[in-house]
Amino acid sequence: MGTDFAKWLNDNVAWLTELRRDLHAHPELGFEEERTSRIVADMLRQAGIEVTQNVGRTGVIGVIKGRLPGQRSIGLRADMDALPILEATGLPYASKSSGCMHACGHDGHTTMLLGAALYLAENRDFGGTLNLIFQPAEEGRGGADAMLADGIFERFPCDAIYGLHNQPGAPVGTMAGRLGPSMAAADFWQVIFKGVGGHGGVAPHQATDITYAQAQFVLSLQGIVGRSLAPLETGVISVGYIHGGSAVAPSVIPSELVIGGTTRSFRPETRDLIERRMREVADQTARTWGCQAEFKFNRSTSVVVSAEEPFKSASAAARATVGEQNYNDRLDLSCAGEDFANMMDVRPGAFLWIGNGIEPDGTFHQLHTPHYNFNDDIIPTGVRYWINLTHLELGGDCV
Repeated sequence: MGTDFAKWLNDNVAWLTELRRDLHAHPELGFEEERTSRIVADMLRQAGIEVTQNVGRTGVIGVIKGRLPGQRSIGLRADMDALPILEATGLPYASKSSGCMHACGHDGHTTMLLGAALYLAENRDFGGTLNLIFQPAEEGRGGADAMLADGIFERFPCDAIYGLHNQPGAPVGTMAGRLGPSMAAADFWQVIFKGVGGHGGVAPHQATDITYAQAQFVLSLQGIVGRSLAPLETGVISVGYIHGGSAVAPSVIPSELVIGGTTRSFRPETRDLIERRMREVADQTARTWGCQAEFKFNRSTSVVVSAEEPFKSASAAARATVGEQNYNDRLDLSCAGEDFANMMDVRPGAFLWIGNGIEPDGTFHQLHTPHYNFNDDIIPTGVRYWINLTHLELGGDCV
């Protein structure tokens, strides 16, 4: 007879909250999660879970074998890294690392999966293998790709994989998901315009004015979205930075200028078209104004696509956790990026959201902002979801 979950949760929710706040106070950027990884690995080992460290540099894998017959294996994934943001919450457990903050809730994601892991280590009433994936460097540093390059699914086979993210603005006790595409491919681009500099006051005609070329390039970018994409197709091209010249030499036309930004798309064909047209526009604009353009397009994260069978399992677990009325399986598309998508390119999976709450006045703080904070009230919901999903996939009763 397994441990009663309600009693287990009552006995453990306080220290899980303390753990989350400790992780929040000690954030670490991608591939720098030495302390976080050590805490995760130590807790898993103390629970009798088989642990492998340094998967994808600072990633941790825990493996729990069920005591019942079964050959199926699944992976549950939580991200561990923080963001280079200066925290402004004023909380007593605010970041002790200036300029680094858990502004996306990965401290909470790690805590929820750890909680489920410890319960399941005590109660192995399922068959097959549960792989606990604590991933580094989700925030743009390539953590998923690093784990893939390290052979994660060859070393820890998974028939299906699952991710979970908190959702600011959604009430506590709710969950949401979407079959098929739900989050966009997030890519990054850069153009370096190179020309002949000159004196902007005395002899501008003797320079190849790359500032004019970049201005024309920026204006042309939205023409790609407006005229190269089909009317009902979704695509985003945004400029995030422009660097050229010097504030202490405003009369000098620079010889080099760097411009860059991001793109978002939901279909491979759209992604390919955006890259091709941006390259063409950069090259043609540069030739028109007598300069050169070096174009780079970095494909970062794929489209998040929840496959049919894993999505059915995830949805069933969500309904068992929060109730039919509190689960939304028609979540709107989002242009946010998530590098778990790169793992889902390799193994079928599903990605759900868990409500992070709303203030009494209806306000909330968005992800990636200095005032954001993970809501500790949702830890029990997340732990229960992971346990229910494990039982629905590998056998056993929901809690």
